[in-house]
Amino acid sequence: MSRVILLCDMNSFYASVHQAMDAKLRGKPVIVGGDPGQRRGIVLAASYEAKKYGIKTGMIISEARALCPQAVFVSPSHRDYAAFSSWINSILREYSDLVEPCSIDESFVDITGCLKNLGTPQSIAQEIQARINREVGVGVNIGIGPSKLMAKMASELEKPNKIIFLSPDDWSRRVWPLPVKELFGVGSRIGKWLNQIGVKTIGDLAAMPVELLRARYGLVGEVLHYSARGIDSSSVDPGSLEIIKSVGNQITLPRDYRGLEQIKVVVLELAEEVAQRTRKAGFIGRRVSLTIKDPNFITESHSKVLSHYTDITQEIYEMGVFLLEQYLDKKEVRARLVGLTLSELIPKEEKQLSIFSGQDRQEKIDRATDLIKSKWGRQSIQRAVSLTECGVYDGR
Repeated sequence: MSRVILLCDMNSFYASVHQAMDAKLRGKPVIVGGDPGQRRGIVLAASYEAKKYGIKTGMIISEARALCPQAVFVSPSHRDYAAFSSWINSILREYSDLVEPCSIDESFVDITGCLKNLGTPQSIAQEIQARINREVGVGVNIGIGPSKLMAKMASELEKPNKIIFLSPDDWSRRVWPLPVKELFGVGSRIGKWLNQIGVKTIGDLAAMPVELLRARYGLVGEVLHYSARGIDSSSVDPGSLEIIKSVGNQITLPRDYRGLEQIKVVVLELAEEVAQRTRKAGFIGRRVSLTIKDPNFITESHSKVLSHYTDITQEIYEMGVFLLEQYLDKKEVRARLVGLTLSELIPKEEKQLSIFSGQDRQEKIDRATDLIKSKWGRQSIQRAVSLTECGVYDGR
C-alpha cells in the first residue's frame, strides 16, 4: 500500500500567533521583530496583510515602515510560539500516532493507517485545516504525497491556507520547472554552485549525473540527486526530536557589526545562553560551531572539537573566539547574524573528572550565576560588555 503523508505548514506563523491572541490585530498588517521607535532590527515575520506591501523576512525595520506606515509592530514571544506549536501538534495526534515536528511551524503526519476509519486523504486534510483555523486561529497549508519529500514540496506550491496533492505522476510536470533552490534540501551555498555550472531548475538537477554530485558533496550529493527525481523513502519519526543532539542559539543583530571586538561581545552572550541551557538539560558537549551571516546574507559556519567535554561558559566562548579568529578576516569581518552551538552531547554524569584542569572554579561560578538568574531573572546579573553598545542579546 502506498503511503499517505501530510505536511502541515502554518502560514506566517509568528504573526498569525499574535493575531490569534489579539483580535484587534486580525486583518491588519502585522510585523514581528525590531524596534520601530528606534528604527532598529529586522523583520522576523510578517502577516499576509503586510506581505502585500512587499514586506519580507530579513528586511530592515525602517524600510518596512516606509513600505507600510500603518503596520502594527510587535515584539517576538517565543514562549507563545512554542505553546501554539504544541497545541497544533496535539490536534494532529488525534488523527495519527505518527506525527513528526520538523520545526516550530511544520509537522509531518503519516495517515496511511487511518484512511479506513477517517476517510480520504483530502477529507482528512480538510478537517485538520478547518480545526486548526477554528480552534487555534492560524492558517495552515497542507501538502499531501506518498513521501515526506512530496508532501513538503506540495505544501510550497501555493499559499496561503491551501491543500495540495502531489503524486509521482505530477512530479516532472509541476516540480521540475521550479528553480533548483526551491528543492527541499538545497541550501544557498549548494544552490549557488549549481547555478554556476548551469543547473537552473530542479529538472536540470534531476538530469545531472549522480557521480558528479557525489564527487562534490558525498552522500548529500547523492540524496540531492534522488530528491530531484522525487525519490524519498524516509519514514515519519515521532521521536526524532526527543533526543537532544545539540544546544544552540543565534541572534540577528540590530545593525552591521564590524571587526572581531564587536562580534566577540555577541559570541560571549551566546556562549552564556548556550552553556546555561546545556547545564539545565544535564548534558556536556565537545563540538563548538560558529555561524556568521554577513550583510549580504552570505553564511559561513565552522566547528571544532574540544579536547574534553564541557558545559562551562568560558570554554565554549573561547572556542567560539578561536573559530572567529581562525577562519574569518580579522579586520574586514562583518556580521548581521551570529550563531553558536554546542553538540556531540552526552549526559553529564558520564564526564571524566580532571584534577589539573581548573574547571572546578569555573563550574562554581557558572552554578552561582545560574541560581541568581533562576531566582531573579535573566537580566539580574550581566557581564559589563553586555552593557556596552555591542551588547544585544536579551535571552528571549
